[in-house]
Amino acid sequence: MYPIQLKRLPGNEDVALPRQMSEWAAGFDLHAAVAEPLLLAPGERALIPTGFAMAMPRELEAQIRPRSGLAYKHGITCLNTPGTIDADYRGEVKVLLINLGQEPFTIERGERVAQMVFQRVPQVILEEVSELTETSRGEGGFGHTGK
Repeated sequence: MYPIQLKRLPGNEDVALPRQMSEWAAGFDLHAAVAEPLLLAPGERALIPTGFAMAMPRELEAQIRPRSGLAYKHGITCLNTPGTIDADYRGEVKVLLINLGQEPFTIERGERVAQMVFQRVPQVILEEVSELTETSRGEGGFGHTGK
């Protein structure tokens, strides 16, 4: 278990903090802390505040991902998916949403707009070399194995 500290930002006492919506859910739902309803037109994007900041151990990152129901029913998804929140970030968590649907969509205060999943991040050392080890795949990529 990793401790995650959540700090509710002033004026957001009515907005739920992240929470899992079922016992085995991988993600914690994030709620919109918009001051007033926000109309997101088709093709439009907006940065949605969540009303909290957090601190997590250095071995973690938080990934912001779309909610499948909003994506399927309305075409609302996250840009830069998954978005990464680094362990040293202490600002408000925000969600970059876009409306890929056909109809305008209104984001209401307190509405669940995305989910946050925590992942471990290995500590690595990057090392410059003149040659890489060989593999059978080699440089094959972007569909090299066929359909």
